[in-house]
Amino acid sequence: MINFDDKIRDKCGVFGVFGHEDSAALTALGLHALQHRGQESAGIVSFDGKNFNNQLYLGLVGDYFTKEKVISRLPGNASLGHVRYSTTGKTLFKNIQPLFADLLGGGIACSHNGNLTNGIELRKRLIKEGSIFQSTSDTEAFIHLISKSKEKTIVKKIIDALYEIKGAYSFGLLTNKKLIGIRDPLGIRPLVIGSLGNAKIISSETCALDIIGAKFDREIDNGEIVVIDKDGIKSYNPFPNSVQRSCIFEYIYFARPDSILGGKSVYKCRKKMGMQLAKEYETNGDIVIPVPDSGVPAALGYSEESKIPFDLGIIRNHYVGRTFIEPTQKIRQLGIKLKHNPNKELIKGKKVILVDDSIVRGTTALKIIEMIREAEAAEVHMRISSPPIKFPDYYGIDTPKKEELLAATHTLKEMENKLKLDSLHFLSIDGLYKSMGLKERNAIRPQFTDHCFTGDYPTELTDKDEGILSSQLSLLSDS
Repeated sequence: MINFDDKIRDKCGVFGVFGHEDSAALTALGLHALQHRGQESAGIVSFDGKNFNNQLYLGLVGDYFTKEKVISRLPGNASLGHVRYSTTGKTLFKNIQPLFADLLGGGIACSHNGNLTNGIELRKRLIKEGSIFQSTSDTEAFIHLISKSKEKTIVKKIIDALYEIKGAYSFGLLTNKKLIGIRDPLGIRPLVIGSLGNAKIISSETCALDIIGAKFDREIDNGEIVVIDKDGIKSYNPFPNSVQRSCIFEYIYFARPDSILGGKSVYKCRKKMGMQLAKEYETNGDIVIPVPDSGVPAALGYSEESKIPFDLGIIRNHYVGRTFIEPTQKIRQLGIKLKHNPNKELIKGKKVILVDDSIVRGTTALKIIEMIREAEAAEVHMRISSPPIKFPDYYGIDTPKKEELLAATHTLKEMENKLKLDSLHFLSIDGLYKSMGLKERNAIRPQFTDHCFTGDYPTELTDKDEGILSSQLSLLSDS
């Protein structure tokens, strides 16, 4: 099975409902809106007043959770869901979230978006102390920490556990009485609260609130714990002095364009990145073509600022999955055309400006550029609406090892030659911040988490010597 998509991927999406008779059906809809955050597995846990019920599936939300018989197995007015793309732990049924455990005070389900950078260290310690792990996910260490806490209430147990974990996380927790949302001290991963009548919702993004007709209330603050129960909402802040540094890649690529993050329209931010890119590098082109679909907003902005016409010179097939089983090398080489095909009549004889949001290894970019060349473009220029990715991520994003990142191992001219381009330019780091409405990047205290571009990691990478800096996809073995 070969992955033809050279994009980086976010780990997960979280969605929960409290106080609605159709909580499971609403959660399934919410997860469908968050499908872009994880396509490998989906799960929902509900509580019906007496029992917890769960349904887990290796695959897409719509392939399973749209069935009436599945939703009927999830009764109750409270539920918690999750979509997953694995960055720690393999794609196995036992790693599907929400993870569930019976604790002394009752059951608890946990959904996690992010990555614990001391997960391996915690796992080893907990195993020595007698904990028995059922998954290879870093999320399970958090549940064990809650279980082992000597505090009396579930909220105090959670706070106790939070003091021991490091990294990036947005947690959704469901107990027999509460739905709880938690965001890490820097607010690296997103989490919001919404309302549907008297029901309350937690979600990774606002777009999932829209799909069920819920009202967006607010973002959960960095370091905040929000506890929802029959009496309403309570807020706790065990990290009072933390300064927010949201992940800049949410705005560049991960979040859906119709979401609102940090009070900003993701779509407008991406369009401004394209406009800023056009200001930084003037190019005499005939046509601006986005690499679909992620490059569209930036390409529109680039076209608007440069006055060069925008058109869909690459047509994407939306009915192809992320992977494809191929019997021969020849068929494998045709894999990119399963998703993208050039609109030759628009391209022939034109000076083409391709716009995309990022370059990772460069493998997909090269195939697309070759495709444009084969369509007889006169020139091919590429503009990237983010700075060069030179460093791996360890906060819940699947990025290759540093030596596999094209920009980490090649100069701009070398990349240009390798990709067979007439020219290549990336958005500058200060240009990225200008697109976000700021004057420049504050080098002393950056306003966003931007380590993929700068190497400025905002937290301690405790598991450095355990392999986290070389591979997240195979972080934990199954032996």
